[in-house]
Amino acid sequence: YPHSLQFYLEPPTESISLVEFESFAIDRLKLLKVVENLGVSYVRTTDSYKTKLEAELRKLKFPYRALAEDDYEARRKDHISHFILRLAYCQSEDLRRWFLQQEMDLFRYRFKELTGSLMQKFLEHINLPFEAIGEDLKNELANELCASTPGFSMPKVKEQMFYKVGLADAVDLFRARRVFIKDGFAYVPFKEIDVIVLNNYRTKLSKALALTARSLPSIQSDERLQPLLSHLSHSYVGPDYSVQKNTGKISLEQIDALSVKSFPLCMRQLHRALRDSHHLRHGGRMQYGLFLKGIGLTLEQALEFWKKEFIRGKVDADKFDKGYAYSIRHSYGKEGKRTDYTPYSCMKIIMSNPPSQGDYHGCPFRHSDPELLKQKLQSYKIPPSGITQILELVKGMHYQLACQKYFELTHDVDDIGFSLNHPNQYFTESQKLLNGGRELKKEFSNSGNFQQKNNSQEGINSSSAPTSSNETADTELEGLEAYFTED
Repeated sequence: YPHSLQFYLEPPTESISLVEFESFAIDRLKLLKVVENLGVSYVRTTDSYKTKLEAELRKLKFPYRALAEDDYEARRKDHISHFILRLAYCQSEDLRRWFLQQEMDLFRYRFKELTGSLMQKFLEHINLPFEAIGEDLKNELANELCASTPGFSMPKVKEQMFYKVGLADAVDLFRARRVFIKDGFAYVPFKEIDVIVLNNYRTKLSKALALTARSLPSIQSDERLQPLLSHLSHSYVGPDYSVQKNTGKISLEQIDALSVKSFPLCMRQLHRALRDSHHLRHGGRMQYGLFLKGIGLTLEQALEFWKKEFIRGKVDADKFDKGYAYSIRHSYGKEGKRTDYTPYSCMKIIMSNPPSQGDYHGCPFRHSDPELLKQKLQSYKIPPSGITQILELVKGMHYQLACQKYFELTHDVDDIGFSLNHPNQYFTESQKLLNGGRELKKEFSNSGNFQQKNNSQEGINSSSAPTSSNETADTELEGLEAYFTED
């Protein structure tokens, strides 16, 4: 690895263990999710953006200093992890678009951190045939270069290096009227060369993702890799909010009030639909039931909650006990294969099982019509300026960031200070904020047992466990969904 930066043109050829495979991939996914959040929360040229991203690169042991001589392991990890996620994120247009955008932003930051001499070496390394113009030609074109390049005075033109670049490579600069054109060539100042390099990188990575997608069938036949890759593309890399950490924290009487002030929009929507129609179809019951389990409902509370609501509709007590009760016990790991299911992460909700007509599950920012979403936000008294911000984020496909903005607006804070990845994380952070930094106080459960459990939200970090609990649950999920198919 002659450089800390690369175009990832050659795939790695060495053998690595499955544990290292998953660990590298999860670390890069964490990094790309930080890149996604910072890209919307901060202007990319600011010191805040650079400081936070460098800190993350250091923490996850990726290359961050171009001059580092002893970062072979970091460069190796960077190379291998990129190709693993390329395999995971080539599987659909949405995944490819997300991966491309985050990798572009990461590359832009790292390229801009290079010194002038290292940048020149890198351009030679990636074989971009950009020719620096001589002093004679620069003096001859000085007036035109000064007039055509925004922010350049004559002294600046004299000191700046210019490159003669084919017009096709400089089309973005040409479109923005930021470059001098002559005889089919653009004369690009050194400080703008990153635009050219990024376009080149985007083209190469976009083609590579398309080619990788074509080779997927051969990878999908590998029983070791396919579950890992599938899980990565739907992956959430944080605490799993399993019930053992939260049981006994709330009473059933609190749920209506909590749904208004501390539920994310997806769960607030499901709760309202359940109260209005006294029924949810299987996708909604799965998503909402596991969320309630995660915020602390015991099995006994869950059975009581769903039964009370369903018998207010068209389901009698006998039918509930024979059908629906089994599926609730199943989700708590008390039936079937005894899998203790964990609540759905944002990524899982966004990327799998989209709602159809009559369904209320899914992510409202991802799956709702923008006009209906706007009406819903208006009904929740979100100010017009806030609604505009949310809809802009939705338009840019930043669904989790739209949810973060919704959190900020409903809690009257300017910056929530964390990256939102999970509905139960939303609930926990909301409760901390509303209770002055404290967790929600534990309540007696309806069965009368006061349950003392560990409050800590520190889940097992996926990178230290080859198989995360979410992954295990995913492999078992089909069995559970079979019990929820009755409407």
